[in-house]
Amino acid sequence: MQGTDSPSTQSNAFSFSIPAQDANEALTELAKQANTTLLFPFDLAKRVKTNALEGTFTLNEALVQLLEGTELAVVTDESGALSIRSRASLVAKAPQKKEEESAPEDTGNALEKIAVVGTRSSPRSVVDSPVPLDIIGSQALSSQGNADVLAMLSVMVPSLNVNDQPINDASSLVRPANLRGMSSDHTLLLLNGKRRHRSAVITFLGGGLSDGAQGPDISVIPAYALQQVEVLRDGASAQYGSDAIAGVINFVLKDDNHGGSIALRSGLYSEGDGELVQFQGNKGFALGDNGFINATVEYRQQKGTSRSVQRGDAAELIAQGNNFISSPSQIWGALDVNEDIKFAVNSGVTLASGSELYSFATGAQRDIEGGFYFRNPQTREGVFSRTDSTTGERRLIVADLDGLDNGITCPSITLGNANVLSDPNYLLIADNSTALGANCFAFNEWFPGGFTPRFGGTITDGALVFGVRKELSQGWAMDASATLGYSDIEYTIANTVNPSLGPQSPTEFSPGSVSQVERTVNLDFAKLIQTIFEDPVSIAVGLEWRKETYFQKAGDEASYIAGPFALEPPLGLVQGFSIGSNGFPGYQPQSAGHWSRNNWALYADLEFYLTEAWQFAVATRVEHFSDFGSTFDGKFSTRYKIDDRFALRGSINTGFKAPTVGQSNVINVTTAYGLNGLEDQATLPPTDLISIQLGATPLTPEESVNFSLGGVMQFNEQFFATIDYFNIRLTDRISTTSAIPLTEQDINALIAQGRPDAVKYNAAKYFTNDFDTRTQGIDVVVNYGFALNDWQNTLLLAYNWTDTQVERVTLYPALIDGVISMQPNLTGARIRMLEDNLPAHRGNITLEQIRGKWAFTWRFNYYGEFYEDHLDASAGMDIIGGALTTFDAQVAWQLSESVRATLGAQNLFDSLPDVNPFSGEVGALYPPTSPSGINGAFYYLGLEYNFK
Repeated sequence: MQGTDSPSTQSNAFSFSIPAQDANEALTELAKQANTTLLFPFDLAKRVKTNALEGTFTLNEALVQLLEGTELAVVTDESGALSIRSRASLVAKAPQKKEEESAPEDTGNALEKIAVVGTRSSPRSVVDSPVPLDIIGSQALSSQGNADVLAMLSVMVPSLNVNDQPINDASSLVRPANLRGMSSDHTLLLLNGKRRHRSAVITFLGGGLSDGAQGPDISVIPAYALQQVEVLRDGASAQYGSDAIAGVINFVLKDDNHGGSIALRSGLYSEGDGELVQFQGNKGFALGDNGFINATVEYRQQKGTSRSVQRGDAAELIAQGNNFISSPSQIWGALDVNEDIKFAVNSGVTLASGSELYSFATGAQRDIEGGFYFRNPQTREGVFSRTDSTTGERRLIVADLDGLDNGITCPSITLGNANVLSDPNYLLIADNSTALGANCFAFNEWFPGGFTPRFGGTITDGALVFGVRKELSQGWAMDASATLGYSDIEYTIANTVNPSLGPQSPTEFSPGSVSQVERTVNLDFAKLIQTIFEDPVSIAVGLEWRKETYFQKAGDEASYIAGPFALEPPLGLVQGFSIGSNGFPGYQPQSAGHWSRNNWALYADLEFYLTEAWQFAVATRVEHFSDFGSTFDGKFSTRYKIDDRFALRGSINTGFKAPTVGQSNVINVTTAYGLNGLEDQATLPPTDLISIQLGATPLTPEESVNFSLGGVMQFNEQFFATIDYFNIRLTDRISTTSAIPLTEQDINALIAQGRPDAVKYNAAKYFTNDFDTRTQGIDVVVNYGFALNDWQNTLLLAYNWTDTQVERVTLYPALIDGVISMQPNLTGARIRMLEDNLPAHRGNITLEQIRGKWAFTWRFNYYGEFYEDHLDASAGMDIIGGALTTFDAQVAWQLSESVRATLGAQNLFDSLPDVNPFSGEVGALYPPTSPSGINGAFYYLGLEYNFK
């Protein structure tokens, strides 16, 4: 027994009521009643009968009484940690040296871990679960070079994909995570089994698959606070509600009541950039005789990286004689993490009445910054140039400060291939010592080499949970809890201008912020009932109420105001300067506000064994939302044990994902690539006048039908393997449309309806239920532990194949060559991104080795081919990225009983994706959505001190 079953829990007293039964069932029930995690030899436990247990005991006392006279024994090591072993193995075990007795945490893979996710009955093991389940211990999370828990999980779970997001608007700040080939908001997060809030960030540019998604932010959870992570790879909407289409990830916090550790880690990439400094600390405290408080804090700083080449247009400017161009003019790489602070507190206390009060909280604040696209000083429309739509002539935009047709007249400058800085008329404008120069202004005077905006933000995230568990009369157990979750993103943009303000424009802006607040109340009841079946039937019922509120706050005035050099009646762009902070215009007061909805749910679970070998589970849920109505979902799962080594399992379920309040109300403008290069694209709610003009209709929930079928094989304590096929059909998927150009007729019609801001947008997107998909795949997991000479070895293999096909797209009326025909809005490139941007094949092989004071981890990672529509432009820049294999290595040395040093490398041999064939377009050396990342090898060094 490890993990929470350490000295921290031995002094806590718990009330137990466990009948005599098989040891595997008794121990999992004991774990549930003590709210802890137990590790034990599962195969042996299935063959052992335990004693009955009634009364209040410490965990140690309960285990001793439960197992007295059986083949299982409770062992306490020198540190006070408990283990459950077979008595025969204890007799046969040879004495070891003192320094070899303390092994690193979570290295005993022969001991079967159990989880609470996916069931409201007794916790289950990986092989005993009727649905696919991964349980990842804290040591496995730390045996790699990644610094946040999202990246750690993507290594450990091949069906979880996380792309780098170098220049992708708000999704650069909160990276979307895709489980089983689904969007980031198709995975539900739990913390200690309680639903966690989603992020305020909506991924307006999500690389195709996550476009428009508002998923959770996994990276704000401190990895050092985690006891284990449970990944349920199966639809679970009937159990947990909206969003659980691809699966559920449950983060379990540490609950030790004394002792702790501190850790320091540093590292950098092989290119000499991306320097990391990270500090982590954890401490447990006793809360009276029957309680605990466990606290964790993390601090991280990490500099950005650059995997860039000079853009083709910037190189041309240099060739023309412009010596002010930066090299490179635009950076592709990891963003600068200026500060990343996280904390977690977990607490609980058992009262004399037998009730347990519990509470836990997390908090995080991250300051992050990256780059946007380069603004060419001779071609960037609205800042430096304006093209006549009739003649195609491109002119330099010049602000006439004393007014048009009044006072000094500014010269007209036609832009071509020649360096405008050498143009005689420009030299007159740039000479501010003359009356003409003082009156005429062009932004080339400030940015002769163009500019690249710096975009970032401060992410603030927190959650607080209070609850009580109590054993009621008639054998019922109650769990009542209340949760508050908060996510806020305050955007910043610098090294840019609001062109319409001319020389009065600032170069730094606060374009506004968005927030998500969620309040949840749960009341759960569970009971074991004796029926005609030999084993008791587990019944769980409950209700949930949740309220979500989305806030959008206006930016500072300079970030959105239409300055004096912007407009000329009725539409005319006299001097042609664009409006708002260039790259990310601020939210306007009329688009600010907050919107709420509430929902309630009733649910019931039933789990039982039809025979000793045949297990069944049924779950149902009815949920009502104030903004679109009700849904009803169900789930059926089963597991059949062929013999002690083989079992079959499967499930079928329906699921749903409700449109978020943010998707229904957000207004956002960003600069993205279209067919004609950079353009300002507005993302609008479907109820907006512009959206309605383009054909929008109100959002409805996404609905899914999932089924899975798999097998489990376990020969002994040291070996198990699982294989599972899954099939997810998802209808009415919510996403943003492809960018739709706004015609002059559209703009005129919108202005007539009271939307003069329509003139600012080149194109618009809106949220819609636009297509159906079928996603299918196979997951394979193999775990084998073996001894070789003095080495204890664990070999782990994980493989995933996932295939997504778009089966239906919504057709819209479109005028083509004077004829109206029905056409899809989704482009062919966008459909291909949905289907092929994630690699179809992913896998890894990990070997963990322990000998004395040394622990080694070796890992091969495989990433299959992928497709990228470069820049999401649908402009023919198609990339087929080749397969790639990387190798990770880590060695840990136990310097003393308390001190441990770690040296490792992520992607040791610096394997990199194929060079981007369109690198000259915007300077990206590698395809930005490469599943293996674009930064290459990362080397790191760590030091950890443990104290009792």
